[in-house]
Amino acid sequence: HTPMYFLLSNLSFVDICFISTTIPKMLVNILAESKNISYIGCLVQTCFFTIFVGMDDFLLTVMAYDRYVAICQPLHYAVIMNPRFCGFLVLMSWFIVFWVALLHILLIMRLTFCMGTEIPHFFCGLAQILEVASSDTLANKIFLYVATVLLGVFPLTGILFSYYQIISSLGRMASTMGRYKAFSTCGSHLSVVSLFYGTGVGVYLSSALTHSSQRSSIASVMFTVVTPMLNPLIYTLR
Repeated sequence: HTPMYFLLSNLSFVDICFISTTIPKMLVNILAESKNISYIGCLVQTCFFTIFVGMDDFLLTVMAYDRYVAICQPLHYAVIMNPRFCGFLVLMSWFIVFWVALLHILLIMRLTFCMGTEIPHFFCGLAQILEVASSDTLANKIFLYVATVLLGVFPLTGILFSYYQIISSLGRMASTMGRYKAFSTCGSHLSVVSLFYGTGVGVYLSSALTHSSQRSSIASVMFTVVTPMLNPLIYTLR
């Protein structure tokens, strides 16, 4: 269980930071009459938001790989998922998301904005910043698509492949109780993955299919507040 607890501690830390990036400022905006945010403050919020969303993605992928090794290669589990390898996977995740977020910020700093620009959202998201920019955002949008594939599509593909291998392995088990016991260890992870990607897709669809900032904000609250809040509850119940 040690590797999973190590990954869970990292996920908990990332979730705390994820919430802390947007919620304190949102609460200040609710209580105060002024809803201003400085240019530097907006860039910092965007940077940290990108980092922690990416880390959530990568950690869920590493946790899926952990379940794959535990179920499909149980005799090699202690050798493969050793502390050094687990630490390497987490450090590589931090390294990748840091540079992706930094490149996003450097590209945003090339853009020009009008004084008093209003962002129709409760935090500075990448898509919202690009919408209100006064200069050409083609390079930013291209890199945004590349980053989405790197931080979203690739991790999801890894998760789906891991569970495909797990289901194939369970299908070869003779004991029904054994199959149930093995798959039950994946229940918490599957719930968190479904919640994370389900709300993430909801945010994308609400912004792409509707032009209502209120609906988009509601979907974003589900993604940025409800999901990190429920993650520790799901794992604690397990």
